[in-house]
Amino acid sequence: MKKTIPKGRFGRTGSENSRIIFGGAALSDATEQEADRALEQLLNYGVNHIDTAVTYGRSEQLIGRWMADNRKDFFLATKIDARTYSEARRELDTSLKDLQVDSVDLLQMHELVAEEDTNTFLNAGGALRVLREAREQGLARYVGVTSHGFEAPRLLRRCIDEFDFDSVLLPFNFALSIHNSYRADFEALRHACHLKGIAVQTMKSIQRGPWGDLPRTRHVWYRPLEEPADIARAVHWVMSFDDVFLTSAGDVNLMPLVLEAAAAFDPNAAPDRREMDEMRARLGMTIPPQAVWPRVKHPLP
Repeated sequence: MKKTIPKGRFGRTGSENSRIIFGGAALSDATEQEADRALEQLLNYGVNHIDTAVTYGRSEQLIGRWMADNRKDFFLATKIDARTYSEARRELDTSLKDLQVDSVDLLQMHELVAEEDTNTFLNAGGALRVLREAREQGLARYVGVTSHGFEAPRLLRRCIDEFDFDSVLLPFNFALSIHNSYRADFEALRHACHLKGIAVQTMKSIQRGPWGDLPRTRHVWYRPLEEPADIARAVHWVMSFDDVFLTSAGDVNLMPLVLEAAAAFDPNAAPDRREMDEMRARLGMTIPPQAVWPRVKHPLP
């Protein structure tokens, strides 16, 4: 039996969730056999939180196959992508059908990236109304909001100031953690979430940098770390922030390395800044240009 991944209180929900969240994007174009192997790994490592989205290819349908026998084992989260009410409501109906459930534990807005994007989501005809109704009607126990790109902490801070969200999700890794402006905004968001009891979820922990001209050999839009020791350092760095959760890589073959690393995490032996700086210099770890992030069309200053 493999060592299980540690758990933590998921914000004010009271749910004890694994510090590693299974990123359902890894199943976007997976086979049923690959999906079933992934499920076995999640159960072996004690991962009890699944995060998917209506736009993750076959992910919701494959996860839906697990639910008849395993619904009680998982805190199930999904995301809607549409910014307007009617489209978002259709997406929610699709998600519930494909996941083969009557409700999810967490329903999230997916990938806010700019002020105008956020304005559409929050206004009277926006998708926020779907999240509010889902919580009121018992279709989702909790609601959250997610953001990609360099403006993520600032946009999410605005969202939690304007609505009573239960969780946020945004990028965080070593390269972002040492960037002065991003780190300052991240810490401000983290503190605000702590005061409100909002769970903080992170993603892109094993991001190495942009692909550039290299062939894309993995099913993630960024170039990931691939060596187990490097992945372990990156995962342990994020897990050393003891109040955050980390979403596993969106590649079904890298996901087991993230789980293995997380299961071996020792808070008393987390990598220090010197170790991480050495790895960053050795591998050329950097933040991808803003223009190549999903949905972000223009670089921001």
